[in-house]
Amino acid sequence: MNIKMVVTDLDGTFLREDKTVSERMLNAFAQLREKGIKTVYATGRGESSIKLTSLLQFDGSVRNNGAIAYIQDKLIYERLLPADSIRDLLVTCDKEGIDIVAECGDMFYATFNIDEKYSWQVENEIVDFSKHNIDAEKLFAVVDSPEVLDIIKQNIKEDQYIYASRDDYALIMHKDATKSKGVASLAEYWNIDKSEIVAFGDDSNDTDMLEYCGIGIAMGNAIDEVKAVADQICDTNDNDGIAKWVEENLL
Repeated sequence: MNIKMVVTDLDGTFLREDKTVSERMLNAFAQLREKGIKTVYATGRGESSIKLTSLLQFDGSVRNNGAIAYIQDKLIYERLLPADSIRDLLVTCDKEGIDIVAECGDMFYATFNIDEKYSWQVENEIVDFSKHNIDAEKLFAVVDSPEVLDIIKQNIKEDQYIYASRDDYALIMHKDATKSKGVASLAEYWNIDKSEIVAFGDDSNDTDMLEYCGIGIAMGNAIDEVKAVADQICDTNDNDGIAKWVEENLL
C-alpha cells in the first residue's frame, strides 16, 4: 500500500465525542510522520481547529470545509464568499429572525451577541449586515425548522452551496470551497497523487473527500450516506478507529 498522505476529519472522526484525542491516536500519527507520510486534517471548523489539534503538529490543514487550506502557516488555497454576494442573504435571514453568522479568520460577525445566546466562546463583533463589507470564509445558520433551509436556498447565489449538518446548522460556502479541493491543493503542492491518499470521515461534508482520495474510509459511527461512498469502514471514533486502521495497514 503506497500511501503518502493521511487526511482526517476532526469532529466524530479524529476527535472522540468528548473532543479529546487518545494517546493511541497521537502515537499513531507521530509514527506516520516519522515514516514521512504527510498528515492533514480537513474540518468544517475554522480557527477553533487549531486549539483542538494543538497536541499534534499536522503537516497541513483544510479549514472551514475547504474555504482555506494551509501547509503549516502558509496559505495554499482560498475560496471566500465576497461580501457583496452574501449581503442580501444575511439581511434577509436577519429580517426573518434566522440566526446567521459570517465567519472569517478568528472573528464571527452577527447581529446579536453569540456568546450570550449560544455560549460558543468565540470572538464576536455585532454588525449591521446591510453595511457589512468583509468577505467570509463561511456562513452558518441555526436551522430550527424546514422553512429556514427553504429561505436560505431561495437566496443563495449560483456560485454558492448549502450544506445542512446533522447538528442543526446550515453552512453556506463558495462552490469551490470543498474538502476535496482543499485536499487536492495540498497534494499538488507535495506532488502526491490522489491514489496515494487515504481519508477518514463521518458526516455528509466528508463524502466528496472520501470519493476523491484513493482510499476513503468511513468511521463506524458515520452516517449511512458516508458509509455508502466509502471504500472501507473502520471502528468508531471513541474506539480509536483511525489509529487501529493506521497500525494495521501503514505502520
